Amino acid sequence: MNKSATSIEHLSEAELAALLDPELLPRHVAIIMDGNGRWAELRGLPRIAGHREGIASVREVVTVCSELGVSALTIYAFSQENWNRPETEIALLMKLLEEFLERELSAMKEQQIRFQAIGRRGMLPVSVLDWVKRVENETAHFEKMTLTVALSYGGRTEIVDAAKQAIADALCGALSADKLNEALFERYLYTYGLPDPDLLIRTSGEARISNFLLWQMAYTEMYFTKTLWPDFRRRETFLALLDYQKRERRFGRVPGDVAPQGRL
Repeated sequence: MNKSATSIEHLSEAELAALLDPELLPRHVAIIMDGNGRWAELRGLPRIAGHREGIASVREVVTVCSELGVSALTIYAFSQENWNRPETEIALLMKLLEEFLERELSAMKEQQIRFQAIGRRGMLPVSVLDWVKRVENETAHFEKMTLTVALSYGGRTEIVDAAKQAIADALCGALSADKLNEALFERYLYTYGLPDPDLLIRTSGEARISNFLLWQMAYTEMYFTKTLWPDFRRRETFLALLDYQKRERRFGRVPGDVAPQGRL
């Protein structure tokens, strides 16, 4: 837990919620969900049990962010590096992902949440990719919140893929190289159309970004907590948001000429 949150951690869930300022909520929250395996090991359970419990945390955090009016939530579900895990674990994770999409589709519709998946999606099993496309298609018209799930994702590969597409467009005359700037390059990123994350949350005590949204997190506020992801629920979300609301976001400016939290 961040030191700045310790003075309020004794408060009830309702008291924490009452402290939130709706005007200072982040537009976009990104989460590195870490600690599923450790959560299971501490309980003498197989790692997959931690991943299953972690899905309950995803469901609760999605609901909280939707209720509060956060416009975008991006979660790091499966990285490019995760393909190096044992084949049996990968197969179980893919099965869980497929089950999540099938079970949560109705909830996303009810909450008017748009779903999208980013990453090198072609590496996903066909059955998983079919469900990804179905959920994307059936929620594409919703505007209350966008839930983005990073699958087979790497921040460096995203930038490389964007650069390749920009080069291809330049070679065919669709892009003038001398006009390429940051704003134009962002159109080639997986996350095009989303605001940059205002807040990154990482659980389990690790304090690194692990190749996640490297371009997008240039000015993101970061919140690291020792709480393992399966234990990160509504209360922990409130604590993270309250910590964020104490930050002074400068975006390179000097004090006194600072944009409010979550605004550029």
